[in-house]
Amino acid sequence: MSRRGRRNKLPEPRQVTIDAMSHEGRGIAHVNGKTVFVFGALAGESVRIQVLKSNRNFDQATTLEVIEASPERIRPRCEAFQVCGGCNLQHLANDDQVELKQRALLEMMTHAGVQYEEVLPPLRAGEWGYRKKARLGVKYVKNKGRVLVGFRERNTSFIADMHRCEVLIPEVGYKLDLLSEMIGQLEACASIPQIEVAADADHIQLVFRHLQPLSEHDRDLLIEFGRQHNFHLQLQPGGPETVCNLFPEEQGLNLDPVGNGQIRIAFNALDFVQVNNEINQKMVAQALRLLDLQPTDKILDLFCGLGNFTLPMAQRCAQVSGVEVDAAMLTRARESAIANHISNTDYHSADLSRPDEDFVWMRQRYDKILLDPPRSGALEMAQLIGRFNAIRIVYVSCQPSSLVRDAAIICSQGYRMTHLGIMDMFPQTAHVESMAVFERKSQESK
Repeated sequence: MSRRGRRNKLPEPRQVTIDAMSHEGRGIAHVNGKTVFVFGALAGESVRIQVLKSNRNFDQATTLEVIEASPERIRPRCEAFQVCGGCNLQHLANDDQVELKQRALLEMMTHAGVQYEEVLPPLRAGEWGYRKKARLGVKYVKNKGRVLVGFRERNTSFIADMHRCEVLIPEVGYKLDLLSEMIGQLEACASIPQIEVAADADHIQLVFRHLQPLSEHDRDLLIEFGRQHNFHLQLQPGGPETVCNLFPEEQGLNLDPVGNGQIRIAFNALDFVQVNNEINQKMVAQALRLLDLQPTDKILDLFCGLGNFTLPMAQRCAQVSGVEVDAAMLTRARESAIANHISNTDYHSADLSRPDEDFVWMRQRYDKILLDPPRSGALEMAQLIGRFNAIRIVYVSCQPSSLVRDAAIICSQGYRMTHLGIMDMFPQTAHVESMAVFERKSQESK
């Protein structure tokens, strides 16, 4: 055997006891004093594991066999659970998933020394078939004689061999085999790497990325597939700007952030919108309630995107200033404000990781602030948040560690955290979305 072969040989499987659960939803075991993170294992279980990757301080492993199961263990619903990288908590009931996520967030905040006063009830909705936005990988595999359509395998770049997805909306998730068969009939089947999925309450849009021009035969086959399954189809031969309608000629998607049809925000399949529409509506409603908006309030909406929070807030206060780095999304936010007859918003293009204190919106005062940053958080704006003199701040987070870091900074600037809680935006996964509320301390209490 070559040296390379010896280096890459995996260690022999071994039996371990799972001592606890990590914040990422993996079991934690200890072998010869070294921590091992184990996919598919629960606290208290005895399992046989295979170490897949070894680091200096810890190993990563997967569960091969459950020898002594936890009473909390359930049977995963998806047949591809062991290989697909899309979900990692299907072996745990949803009630227990939510408890795990909330406990993880609170422990992280406590460990960082950030105090909170009230824990919000978790925002929850349907556990399955909730995902209305996704990017599916596509790969023609000659050895299998078929096209694979699905998510990437866990810890690899390969497309998982799966036949249905339980978290995607059923109109798409239960038709992966049909998509596979149809793409397999295309002359360009080997040059389609992905399908973007996006849906609103009325339409489902599929964007086919293709690396070579499609023949008339292929276009006709796609159109017939769209007509038969009630999909709106688009083609993407290059970058995002090349997306064009294939079937029907006129199409579009609209987001309803409040859930009552009063606000409709147009979006494209490649835009960022929340994948879970029901949780998004509950999230917006909770943010509006916790901000306690008043008719005279002036609001700053940081990382405003398409206006998911901007427009609902504008209906309840005097003025909302939205700030976003993506100029195209900002343009659509302005257009949506006009389309919804909302005239008390203004928009500013800025990279909030490098805020310029000379920006007009940076020199103003605001009654309240909403932040909805990406996973990296809002470090730079948290460091400047005190300059706006807002009485209340609502922070919507998609990464707990970023929220914990930024919360400590905000609290150091004369604020206290009054509310903290999670939103189960991604059931069956360990992904944690959360919301925190900060109020300015009174002068007397400082």
